[in-house]
Amino acid sequence: MRRPLSLCGYGGPRTPIRARRDVQRLPPHNAPLAVDFTTHLLDRIIITLPDNLRRTLDEILAEDTALERSLHEPEIASDHRKVRTIGQRRRAIQSTVDAWREFLAKEREREDLLALRAGGDRDLAAMAAEELPPLEAAIDALAAGIRTQLVTSDDRAIGSVMLEVRMGVGGDEAALWAGELFEMYRKFAELRGWRWELLDMKPGDVGGITHAIANVVGEGVWSELGYEGGTHQVKRVPATEAAGRIHTSTATVAVMPEPEEVDATLDPAEVKEIITTAQGPGGQNVNKVATAVHLIHLPTGLEVRMQETRSQTQNREKAWRLLRARVHERRQQEAHAKRGELRRSMIGSGDRAEKIRTYRWKENVAVDHRVERSFNLQTLLGGGLDTLVRELAAKDIEERLASL
Repeated sequence: MRRPLSLCGYGGPRTPIRARRDVQRLPPHNAPLAVDFTTHLLDRIIITLPDNLRRTLDEILAEDTALERSLHEPEIASDHRKVRTIGQRRRAIQSTVDAWREFLAKEREREDLLALRAGGDRDLAAMAAEELPPLEAAIDALAAGIRTQLVTSDDRAIGSVMLEVRMGVGGDEAALWAGELFEMYRKFAELRGWRWELLDMKPGDVGGITHAIANVVGEGVWSELGYEGGTHQVKRVPATEAAGRIHTSTATVAVMPEPEEVDATLDPAEVKEIITTAQGPGGQNVNKVATAVHLIHLPTGLEVRMQETRSQTQNREKAWRLLRARVHERRQQEAHAKRGELRRSMIGSGDRAEKIRTYRWKENVAVDHRVERSFNLQTLLGGGLDTLVRELAAKDIEERLASL
């Protein structure tokens, strides 16, 4: 899945339950205090959040402060796109910022209690000893939450993706299946309140699609849709199958973050633009007016064709956006993808062996092979991907945390 934040020198936390038991084994308030109590407690907290992780959190806190300040600058306040981008980034890191501030406050409270615990006033020492265990539990919970937020904050900051679905193996049935998958994602986006913009679609000969591309915009869009890249296999009896035999067909899905223009600058001299007439069904405009746009990025060989609208201007704008996303993805792959394995080979060949999920019509289940769990097929096709997404996200976060 996605590559985690690099945190060198992290040895992993001690078992929280064991640590809390150690804290709870306190002497009675009228007994001598254990000499190593403070040392043990401080050591456990430092292991939970090591210095390099603390530095990262301080940098995020400083970033949030700087972003908040920048919103008051006239040149930014007057640019709604910059305001939106800054707001999106702040929302992505806000939970981490809040948790880190609370962690620091509780850490200061812990230090005060430790001072009382080590003092000569037995009543105050007893009170501190009583308050330390629940405070320790709260610090443990905050530390765990902070680590989780750190490995997902970059993903949450991405609010726009290009979703591409293509028919794979299986002929006309594969085109029908690709169309159903595309519709599944449209319904999911609708339920999430995301903006769905169809950029390009080529229908199949008997229905469905041979390929389609949509721009999906909204909070959490990459965090949730990013796991869908790969080959989706369906096993069912096609409507045209007279003998009732089960056929296997595939469709491939790619999900690419749409970069900010500053992150995906393309030199126009490196892009060949071809204007042609639109192809296929579409009325009088087809084959008469040159509205279709074909872009070729010469350094990489990446191509984009766009003819969805009757406006050459709109088709050109959409084509450039898609080309930027594809070039950005290629650059990220070549740089080993800062966010991890950024949808490498998501489209693939469409071969059945490259599947991430199998949809079994007869049993009405969909099996995701990454979490090895079955989900109700009709629920998924209706856009109900919530449970599946949570399972995938949990596994992804677990793997990232294991590598910290």
